[in-house]
Amino acid sequence: MSNLIGYKTDHGVARITLDDPPSNAYTHEMMRELDDAIVEARFDPDVHVLLLTGSGDRHFCSGADLDLLRESDPTFKYYFSMHVSETLKRLEETPKLCIAALNGHASGGGFDLAMACDIRVARQGPFRLGSPEVKLGLLPAGSQRLTRLVGAARALQIMIEGEDFSLEQALGWGLIHYLWETDSLESFQAKVSAYAHKFTPPDKAALAVGRIKRAVHAALELPLEQGLALERALAAELFTTDDAREGLTAHAERRQPVFRGK
Repeated sequence: MSNLIGYKTDHGVARITLDDPPSNAYTHEMMRELDDAIVEARFDPDVHVLLLTGSGDRHFCSGADLDLLRESDPTFKYYFSMHVSETLKRLEETPKLCIAALNGHASGGGFDLAMACDIRVARQGPFRLGSPEVKLGLLPAGSQRLTRLVGAARALQIMIEGEDFSLEQALGWGLIHYLWETDSLESFQAKVSAYAHKFTPPDKAALAVGRIKRAVHAALELPLEQGLALERALAAELFTTDDAREGLTAHAERRQPVFRGK
């Protein structure tokens, strides 16, 4: 990876860092590198969890670089937005757990990037989340994900008012899963890393986690009959894995299973 995206693996966890502080706003170049990092993590059989965070102690991501958007022509804007959408969708569709570690503010497209992850944990502090695009005369990047997460009424209020909101509000609305008070940014990142490793072998059957993710996402899109058919197919696929055999054997032997991600 180049200097706009950091990529580092550690015992089954791929840490992907937006590295253009202080705002970590994304450009076309950064989004291409993020896309590459997601694909690299997908193809690596030793990676079971993607951990996405920002560089520095102020912003997770402030969204798209507004200078880039102001200076570019409509054709570039269209394809840039399309590629961002495709990249976030690729993150959602990767059958591995994706965790957003919010080290600071997340607004606009940066908020949407966090919502594209499966689990969102935030560092306690004076940080804000929001979709302020209406103040620029633009459509919020997170209109579809936000509506699915909090419902139409709350999502509409957030987007048409365009005001940011606190992490405590986000926790109450279910937009973040955990809000952690830590002594420093370093201790927050260490705690997030330890949490991410809970979903890797030998403690967790990572293949099952990935298929659960697929089933849940499908439930939002498919009619019930098709969703149940996919559920059966995913269950049948898991029954053929070494981890399923280990899990069933360990249960019969009254011991803790030792998973291998296979």
